[in-house]
Amino acid sequence: MPNLTAIHPSPQHRIRMTFDTGENFEIQYLDLRFHCPCASCVDEITGKRTLRRESIKPDIKPMKIEPVGRYAVQVNWSDGHSTGMYHFDTLYKLSKEFGVSAPER
Repeated sequence: MPNLTAIHPSPQHRIRMTFDTGENFEIQYLDLRFHCPCASCVDEITGKRTLRRESIKPDIKPMKIEPVGRYAVQVNWSDGHSTGMYHFDTLYKLSKEFGVSAPER
């Protein structure tokens, strides 16, 4: 799987991600928050998402994005949620499914 080389907020409530493949994506804050992989948002036994999309405020935004080793990032969200660790492969899959291709800067 591709490695994430850059991640930062962009205009219009999106997070911009660049991968070592040269691909750039932007994904809506709401989509990324909804797909949080942590145990508070996904049942650990069934794998079923317990977080309801409608429970997320539409103005959600990242307050801080921190690297976790060389394989993931942790996002602190404006709703106080901060336990989700997004592995690079997860970010790439989400980008391909829910993101939009973004021009290189």
